Amino acid sequence: MSCPFCRLIREDGAQWVARAPSARAFAPLNPLAPGHTLVIPASHHADVFDAPAELLAETVELVRRVAHAMRSALHATGVNVLNASGPGSEQSVPHLHFHVVPRWPDDGISTWPAGRSRHRFAGDPATELARALAAEKRPGS
Repeated sequence: MSCPFCRLIREDGAQWVARAPSARAFAPLNPLAPGHTLVIPASHHADVFDAPAELLAETVELVRRVAHAMRSALHATGVNVLNASGPGSEQSVPHLHFHVVPRWPDDGISTWPAGRSRHRFAGDPATELARALAAEKRPGS
């Protein structure tokens, strides 16, 4: 497998911040801010569409723990949690990952989109999403 994140796990080739049984956190090579951390599942799943719900929850729990550590250890006043999943999302590595970026007032970066999508949808997107979620087959149902 050529996944760079799987290779980091296999070869122990990262600066690890945390290693839990189902998820890992490490410092990226080009951080956006001091303490910027990537959180990934320990097993390969391409994105949020591919990850089992329980594993996704365990990975997000590590995101939460990292965010709390940023507040206590780095005195960050907030965090941005960023994820891109699937084609068209600008996902750069096909392994589910969350960027946890510590923030401080006037830190000089913006992680929020500056523009709006040019994509148009015929109909009401919120109504269509509500229909899809209502029709979704839930585990155990």
